[in-house]
Amino acid sequence: MQQLWRQLPFFIWLIALWMLLWGQFTLIAFLTGLAAAVFVTRVFRLPPVELSGRVNFWYGLIFVATFLYDLVRGSLIVVWQVLDVRRQPGTAVIAVPLRIDDDLIMAHTAVTSSLIPGSLIIDTDRDRRILYLHVIGVRSEKDIEAQRRSVLGWEARIVRAVGSRAQVAQLRAAIDQAHDDHDHSVESPREGGHPV
Repeated sequence: MQQLWRQLPFFIWLIALWMLLWGQFTLIAFLTGLAAAVFVTRVFRLPPVELSGRVNFWYGLIFVATFLYDLVRGSLIVVWQVLDVRRQPGTAVIAVPLRIDDDLIMAHTAVTSSLIPGSLIIDTDRDRRILYLHVIGVRSEKDIEAQRRSVLGWEARIVRAVGSRAQVAQLRAAIDQAHDDHDHSVESPREGGHPV
């Protein structure tokens, strides 16, 4: 029973992913997603996924609300870029090094990033924890950094919602380190630093 409870969030995620891929949130989509999840988990006997056993419903709600907002926003931005005949949207392939070394977190981050219109995962480097995305609507290094921050934001929301306590602590340490590095890079020349 405990094993079933630990696997339940993964099972629910498979059903939600099925409904998102079909773009339907109906009873039929739920039932076919349930059948697909049962089929996939029973026929393709993969090793059991080790979940953290921790679900933070508040951060889960934040994840869902942010996802729905970005889904609509991304769709409108892509439509505008297609209809704006004055200029072509810039494109780029970017690498995003993730902060958490966990296959499930990496997979969730990749799927979420791909579902937002305007970006698509084209490759992953599991050993180095790097996602490679094709993105549209980029014209400068600033736009590329914004896309990287967006993907890292999804990783952070997923870790806070379903990651283990150790992963949450690791995420906090990585964020603090990034803030410290940023503060040192913008030190004034009088303090011995070089402006960037």
